[in-house]
Amino acid sequence: MSLKAVFDKVTANDRITTEEAQCLFKEASLLELSKLATIVRNRNAHAKRVSYVIDRNVNYTNVCDIHCTFCAFHRNANAADSYVLELNELKQKAIETKEIGGTGFLLQGGVNPELSWDYYLNLVSFLSNNCGIWVHGFSPVEIQHMAKINGLGLEGTLKTLKDVGLGSLPGGGAEILVDSIRQKISPHKSGTADWVDVMEAAHSVGLYTTGTMMYGITETTFERIEHLLILRNQQDRALSRKNGGYYTAFIAWPFQSGNTVFKGKIHETTDVEYLRIIAIARIFLDNFPHIQSSWVTMGHKTGQMALHYGCDDMGSLMIEENVVSSAGTAYKVNREEIERMIGQAGFEPWQRDNVYKPIPHIATR
Repeated sequence: MSLKAVFDKVTANDRITTEEAQCLFKEASLLELSKLATIVRNRNAHAKRVSYVIDRNVNYTNVCDIHCTFCAFHRNANAADSYVLELNELKQKAIETKEIGGTGFLLQGGVNPELSWDYYLNLVSFLSNNCGIWVHGFSPVEIQHMAKINGLGLEGTLKTLKDVGLGSLPGGGAEILVDSIRQKISPHKSGTADWVDVMEAAHSVGLYTTGTMMYGITETTFERIEHLLILRNQQDRALSRKNGGYYTAFIAWPFQSGNTVFKGKIHETTDVEYLRIIAIARIFLDNFPHIQSSWVTMGHKTGQMALHYGCDDMGSLMIEENVVSSAGTAYKVNREEIERMIGQAGFEPWQRDNVYKPIPHIATR
């Protein structure tokens, strides 16, 4: 396969195949990937602007009975440091978030068998209606758990959550959408088809979602491309419905092995590998409007570099983060710092909400 032929297809705005993505992984230089990814980026976003969001990663509980081998955050229900947040604690977090211009919560927890369906409904309603916080909440495995305890099915569960205030769904728990890999790293978690089914149901009821990939946990390059193909095909279906439900963005980050059973046992990914992956994702996911830089795991400099490899968004300030930091890696900044990072990389910063709409007083200043 000719590398030049792949370049010509991308330049002509033609969709590349999985074989052509594999060719880019094997043969394209970093500079070539940067140029191609920037072409696709600029078709989907303003060429000179980069967005960010002020929100808060809130983990309403750390109790989980899935026991993923790569997770350093979860606890058993009887652990001394297990918890479930009370509404007054959530209200205080909401007040603190809004005081610095924040708009939403990335709300996720574990699969806690002690929590009732009413708990989730009250949680979402309280944050949305009482606190005025956009709820970007619940990974697919949490939605599956809710559907199991309420008997409403996936669409019924998601529609009910949407009716009480759920704004959008994060793509947590995707890891690598290949069952052989999922069985190896999280044998008690649902398979690829189950994850996809939740996203399909979310899009069907008109919910925005994000797509993710946690790589570097023994998967092959081909399996990474297979993961991207599943997301691209699903986005095609979502956009064809024209009902408002689709993937707003894609985010990739490397597996963090600290404080897990994999520490010291697997290949540690590099910054160069991250830039290659994010660039090829931007090129391949031609129907995704936004690609987010994972500076939280990669650090400030690589996060800035990612803006030249297809990313048009810097994600969140990370007012609060518990999961990645449990594995030993997390960076945080304030508004001034993230705007400076974007400016130093050669772009104009703008603040968005959780579904990529501009915050008026920032967008017009």
